[in-house]
Amino acid sequence: MFLKELSLTNYKNFENIKFNFDTKIVCFVGLNGVGKTNILDSIYHLSYTKSYFNPIPSQNIKHGETFFFISGTYNINKKEENILISIKKGDKKRVKRNNKLYKKFSEHIGFIPLVIISPDDRNLIIEGSETRRKFIDGIISQTDKEYLNSLIDYNKTLKQRNALLKMFYNNSENIKKTIDIYDEKLSLSANKIFEKRAEFLSDFIPIFKKRYKQLSNDKESVELTYKSDISKTQNLYELLKNNLEKDLRFQYTTKGIHKDDLIFTINDFSVKKFGSQGQQKTFLISLKLAQFDYLSRLKSNPILLLDDIFDKLDDNRVKQIIDLVNEDEFNQIFISDTNKKRSENIIKKVNKSYKIFEI
Repeated sequence: MFLKELSLTNYKNFENIKFNFDTKIVCFVGLNGVGKTNILDSIYHLSYTKSYFNPIPSQNIKHGETFFFISGTYNINKKEENILISIKKGDKKRVKRNNKLYKKFSEHIGFIPLVIISPDDRNLIIEGSETRRKFIDGIISQTDKEYLNSLIDYNKTLKQRNALLKMFYNNSENIKKTIDIYDEKLSLSANKIFEKRAEFLSDFIPIFKKRYKQLSNDKESVELTYKSDISKTQNLYELLKNNLEKDLRFQYTTKGIHKDDLIFTINDFSVKKFGSQGQQKTFLISLKLAQFDYLSRLKSNPILLLDDIFDKLDDNRVKQIIDLVNEDEFNQIFISDTNKKRSENIIKKVNKSYKIFEI
């Protein structure tokens, strides 16, 4: 898999810009605020049909304009593939593959596997459980369409059930007559999602631990723990029935896989509360490299985006990443950095072709 051409029109701070890529490693260098991260985000957009940094589509349109286009031409399995994403204010987002419009964006997810490592990844540690669920869901959805469809069905039914709770919050007798159908639908999707998440984590956690061991020189013991309201012995349908009065009081569904979480620990202590900055960085990079490894096993090697990470890491961690990038399984890599000299010195240590664009 290889991104050959990238074209942006009215995307964030760019009016019109086009790149041609013919190397394994591509680096964008320039001062803060010139748009290096925006270029990487456009590449992310082509894989996930949305921005990594700003999920509100209209806010990615250049100020003063009414639309944007992102076009990427790839070489995938010796075949040329073009992906086009366009958004116009007041209109729906459009995603095309070889000029054919996708009916559902979910059909595109997983076609171009990609992993990004960015300073914003710290949100996985400091923010709420939704961010960590999205991390899990993003990986599984790239390899399992059935899982993605179950997730879409669950979220749709959850929204409908919550609307019903608000409508009947002061009339519990009437809601009992109609809510059962939503409880059954939620439970059916939830059981599938729970089983897939548990299965995924049983495979993913050993990969993550191996990567952390490499980056930390085996100094600490790390763990990921899956926390869920349901289990093999506790299904969601029973939980929903038992918590209906509470749900009516709060006017939303208080139990379900939409409350699942991942607990991060180092030496049995919370990474968020007790992990040093260096430990947290290593933890996050290990998570993302494990994501890369997992996707590589099930699909073609993902594209890797490294957003401004050299400025945030010590020399030892940079060396560890470069050593890993030198391994054969890595495909095309895009890097952003503020320091051209530093980037070039680092990239020269990698035995792969490279090109540096000054933005």
